[in-house]
Amino acid sequence: MNLVIAISGLHGTGKSTFAQKLAKEYGLRYFSTGQAFRELARERNQSIEEFTLHVEKHPEIDKELDNRALEEAKKGNVIIESQLAGWLTKDIADVKILLTAPFDIRIFRMMERDHKTREEILQETRKREASEKTRYQELYDIDITDLSIYDLVINTSRWSIMEIIEILKHVINLIMSKKK
Repeated sequence: MNLVIAISGLHGTGKSTFAQKLAKEYGLRYFSTGQAFRELARERNQSIEEFTLHVEKHPEIDKELDNRALEEAKKGNVIIESQLAGWLTKDIADVKILLTAPFDIRIFRMMERDHKTREEILQETRKREASEKTRYQELYDIDITDLSIYDLVINTSRWSIMEIIEILKHVINLIMSKKK
């Protein structure tokens, strides 16, 4: 069965955690534009903040990453995980999921993940998210605050990881049963 799942959300909402677990559960490939973005920053020996500023001046980098995500979606049997996953795959994905969480919880999660101070994460996140919102609007005419394209929106601070996985599996299983 050819299955394409798009998982979107702001930084720290759990996109990678849930996408990786679901990819393993369903034997799907996994593609993350955020991971690819961080790898490009490392290759250039730049922090995320520095690389974000660089990308603002070089929109071709965003387009290249987003085109890679779209190409992976077209191949099928994949979970695409990025802020724009739902938008990029809106005509391809079988299900478009948006993960949310309150700002303070997202900051705490990123502090633990990136081993940085609260102040470092706050500064980095505010700049990065403002930059991304502007870039996505300018590059694609996408308003990332428009949730109308999503099939499911989940606040990841409301339940445990396992409870959310069960919710997501239920939805994916429904999708799969309709595809048969």
